[in-house]
Amino acid sequence: MVDVSEKATTARTARATGRVLVSPRVVELLRGEGVPKGDALSVARIAGIMGAKRTPDLIPLCHPIAVSGVTVDLVVVDDAVEISATVRTADRTGVEMEALTAVAVAGLTVIDMVKAVDKGARIDAVQVEEKTGGKSGDWHRADLTGRAGLADAAGHAAGASRNAGAQGTGAQS
Repeated sequence: MVDVSEKATTARTARATGRVLVSPRVVELLRGEGVPKGDALSVARIAGIMGAKRTPDLIPLCHPIAVSGVTVDLVVVDDAVEISATVRTADRTGVEMEALTAVAVAGLTVIDMVKAVDKGARIDAVQVEEKTGGKSGDWHRADLTGRAGLADAAGHAAGASRNAGAQGTGAQS
């Protein structure tokens, strides 16, 4: 484990995103009556918050840090549930892993909630979008030279909106 005892305690944030690709039937259910197992978006949101808080228990060399805030948002779009998580702290190391874990756990929970309707649901494109604070300063994915505007694996342009008729839920802890 890296020794961070000499690092300064600073305010830090990280935002990660990902999505769960789902069938048109799941989109219809999430926008309407809901899936048979229950309120998938609310359960996934709470699971994501819990995942962020439990990151050092799940990832062996991750420092336990004082997470001061977690926001998890889920939005139903035409072919997926898009997930965004922002994690905040004032500590000696960043919260990128906590943000990624929040997105991954929320995504796994969506799959668990919809698997009776869509056995082919899958998590896609989990990544850090930005981080602030710390010795290395701020970082934004959009600043990566030569990558902005590239299409993702599903053929969607980076930053393109697919949120026609989007519905979502967000919460903070």
